This record gives sequence, C-alpha cells and structure tokens, in this order.
Amino acid sequence: MNINKLRVYGNPNIGVYVFANDKIAIIPPGLHDDEKNLIIETLNVELIETKVADTVLIGVMIAGNNNGIILPRNTRDEEYTYLKNTLKQYGLSVEILRSKNTALGNLILTNDHAAIVGSELEKAEIQRVQNTLDVEVIQRDILYLTIPGSLAVATNHGGVIHPDISDDELKVVEKIMKIPFERATVNSGIPFIKTGLVANTYGALVGELTTGPEILRIQRGLAPG
Repeated sequence: MNINKLRVYGNPNIGVYVFANDKIAIIPPGLHDDEKNLIIETLNVELIETKVADTVLIGVMIAGNNNGIILPRNTRDEEYTYLKNTLKQYGLSVEILRSKNTALGNLILTNDHAAIVGSELEKAEIQRVQNTLDVEVIQRDILYLTIPGSLAVATNHGGVIHPDISDDELKVVEKIMKIPFERATVNSGIPFIKTGLVANTYGALVGELTTGPEILRIQRGLAPG
C-alpha cells in the first residue's frame, strides 16, 4: 500500500479537510497543484472540489462509502445540487440528514460492509443512512464516545483505530465492520485517527507530523497480511 505525507493549508490535520472513497476525493478549494496531484496519485481517485455547509472542513461534515455520501442539514442548496449531479456519474447516492448533528464524518464510521453510528444520531435518521450507504447500520459508541467516525478509519480491507480501545471492544468493532483493525496514532501521538489520515483500498495519506513507527502501524492496519 502506498502511504504518503500531506498537509492541507499548511496543517497536518488532513482528515478534517478531505473525504475519500475508492472512486473520488472531495477536497476544499485552494489546495496547491502538488497537493492535489499527491491525493490523485496516492488514492487513485478523481477530485471533486467544493465546500460543504460553507466550510472547508469536508472530512468533518461528510460520511460515506463507495455506495453513497451523507451530508449535514446545513449543506447549502448549491453545494447539494453540485455534489448530487457530479457524483451521479460515479454511481454514488447523495443524501442530506436532518439530524441536529452536523459533524457527520465524526459521527459515522463506515465502509462497504457496515456502518457504526454514535448514540447521538436520532433513530429516525438511521434508516436514511442505511438506505444511502447500502449497509447494515449499528448504533453504538466506541470508548464511551459518541464519535466513532473520529476514532477510526476503515476501508474494505482493514482499519486503524484509537489505541486505548480494549481487546473486547475491538473484537466487536471488527465483527461489525468485517475487517481487522490495528491500534495506531497519527501526527506524533494523536489518538483520534481520523484527524490525520485519509485512506481507501489503494493508498493512504497521513499528516506530515506522522512518524515512521506510526506509519508502519497504519500500514499494518490498512493492508493486513
């Protein structure tokens, strides 16, 4: 698996700015050409450039897999229209949740096998998530936190997760997501993996402060065996 270091707006917390699946990466406006090229080459994706909810925090706001994309209720009409029309050619459904929670990237952990959503997501929205992502949705917190999407990154082959998760809880998460996970940190010790990692089945991008040992653990998690 190809893993490269990246910064966005000079910031190592790349996961708050970028969303990616195996087909596309959604990025905020204003990235340099070398940054865009590194995303394309590492993840083998096409780039979609936009704001979401009039913010550049794409990775915080968006959750999704290779079947669909979930957007927050404060997504602007023109953003929704642009994404719906653009992503249609990639076979991706686009849905807006009416949840009071808008940081959906932090709230939802998903791949093409399943999704784990935090307990703060309203029951009425779970069916909409299930229909859009076309996966079974399990509502549970991880490490007693309602933000499973910020605690782990999952592809269809493997994942990395907050280092403090217990063995028993890790087994539950692995059973739900149907992949093995590796405990890891990013950016020199940050345990909230999502903040510094963007990954798909082709490759991974880590924040520029991520150390060599951290990269090895991330590679073990995302490319098991």
